[in-house]
Formats: sequence, structure tokens, C-alpha cells
Amino acid sequence: MTDLAKLPVTVITGFLGSGKTTLVRHLMQNPGGKRLAVVVNEFGDVGVDGEILKGCAIPECPAENIMELANGCICCTVADDFIPTIEALMALDPRPEHILIETSGLALPKPLLKAFDWPDIRSKITVDGVIALADAEAVAAGRFAPDVAKVDAQRLADESIDHETPLSEVFEDQISCADIILLTKPDLAGPEGVAKAKAIIAAEAPRPLPVVEVAEGVVDPRVILGLEAAAEDDMDARPSHHDGHDDHEHDDFESIVVDLPELDSPEQLVAAIERLANELNILRVKGYASVKGKPMRLLVQAVGARVRHQYDRPWKADESRASRVVVIAEHDDVKPAEIRAILGADAVPAE
Repeated sequence: MTDLAKLPVTVITGFLGSGKTTLVRHLMQNPGGKRLAVVVNEFGDVGVDGEILKGCAIPECPAENIMELANGCICCTVADDFIPTIEALMALDPRPEHILIETSGLALPKPLLKAFDWPDIRSKITVDGVIALADAEAVAAGRFAPDVAKVDAQRLADESIDHETPLSEVFEDQISCADIILLTKPDLAGPEGVAKAKAIIAAEAPRPLPVVEVAEGVVDPRVILGLEAAAEDDMDARPSHHDGHDDHEHDDFESIVVDLPELDSPEQLVAAIERLANELNILRVKGYASVKGKPMRLLVQAVGARVRHQYDRPWKADESRASRVVVIAEHDDVKPAEIRAILGADAVPAE
């Protein structure tokens, strides 16, 4: 089989809440004439992203073309999860013409690229491109990327000090592995914030990379699909903090799933999530909730103290009106008892 016959795969990476699911949803609805399939790699047990995307299925990307891997990082479960999923998608009739892989916000993309060298699939698929999403407001604020010059100066002064945080390493690895950067939420950052974010990305990138501003995931599919990067054959140009390691650690992050009582109002949950971010340094919260007197399910997604919520669909007649969220943070910040107390989870009867 020639390279031209290989099935192209686009890897979509980016930090927590950078807009990956919104982008994939837009591509599903605007596939540019391609028959798409989607693989979602969740961190945690609540399949929010996969559920959102399945609700957006259209003929060009039907629900059966959307698969979810919630059992850990794709690159750590290659034989058990990733390979069978890719083979199942390739066996569909009609076969997809392009596969999108939405990685976990905590994923390091380079180890995933190494999975494409797995003997069972390396002659059948190719990485068309790696798309990294970066939240303009967050990057401009310096929350995920350090001041490179200052870090270098500190390192020269005292090499025994660890100047990198897990968040900065994830961000830098995602930028280094990318073929194109989508700078999301530029409206929240403003012109000065966008300019600052672009400067930070340029400083972190190992080579010049195109940076495209994107609001609400709206981008012409021709910009990011069909790059023909063959990224699996271009690994040396994509440096990583973890180069030389046989594996990578996910112990820096932890997630817990919390069952909640029925809410009196959405604002009740929003206030609790804001407390989690401000008091416990929680990075991400996402899930579903039942609101008293409302026939529709409440979808909530939060990045730090920035919370977005909407009623996404009616409750089904055969499902329980359960409320459940996944909470993600760095390992030392996950304090289950305090998280449950702030969310009011102790009001849920034990099963």
C-alpha cells in the first residue's frame, strides 16, 4: 500500500478547555466533503466529550463513526484500545476518508505519534497533521507557559531548582509537536492578549509555526485537513521534554468523579465550581446535572473559574436524572472530601 493510499488522521491536541471538542463538532458539521470518523480520548470516567459529539452526528459523520476511549491515555493502551479502535473504524462500510483524534487535555502528543508506528497499522494510516489549540487568554496570562529568559537565568543561577511545572511541560510539548496552532477565544484575550499569546507561542515553538485565530471552533477545514505532514516520519523535528524516555508519567494529574444531588438552579453549581478553582486550584470540571423543574439535562464545562453551561437535550424516558461531574487537577490539589463538600455531594444518598 502506498502513502497515497494511507488513511489520513488528524491529531487534535490542546490544554484543558482550549476548545478541542468545539472544533471537532464544527468539523463534523462542516466536513469539506470528507466522510469523517472521530476518536475521543477522555481523561476520567465521565464521557462528556464523546456524548456531546454523538449528539451532533450527521450523515457525513454518523454516531457509529464516533468512538470514545475513556480507559486512559491512547499511547499507554495501544494494543488494548487504540489499535482495535482504528481497525474497527477502517472496517466500516463506507470507510471513513479522514479520522480525527481528540486527545485528552493532559495528553502528550508525541508518544501518540509513536503509536502510529505499531506494526498492525503503520502501513494503513498516516498522521496528516497535528493541530494544537491554545487558549489565547490563558497563554497571555502566562498560566501554562513560563518566561523563557527568566527560567534560563534562574537555571544558570541554581541548577538544583525545578523551574518547570507539569502544566508548562504539557503546553510546551503540545506546541512543539504541532504543525499548526489554533489560537482560541481571541475575543476574551483582546488584541493585546492575542499579540502576547502569539509571542509566547513563537518563543516556545522549535520552528516557525502558523498561528490562526479561531472563535467558537469555526475554521475552514481546508486550513487544517489535508496537510499531508506524515508526522510519524518527522519525529526529530518535534522535540519533547520526554524524549529519551520509554514512557511518560500521568501521575502529575488526577481526576475524581462526583455524584451530585439535583440542583435548585444552574447558578448553584457555577458558584461551587468557582470555589473549587479559587480555593482548591481545580483545573477542569465537566459533566451533567439535573435541575429541579427542568425537563432538559444541564451540561457544564469549566476551565478554572470560567464556567460555561447550557441545557443540551431532554432527559430520556428510560434514564435516571443523575448528576455527575469529573473534576481534574494536579495530583496534590485533588482533595476528595473538600471537593465533595464544596459541590454538595454529601447530600447524595450512598448506594
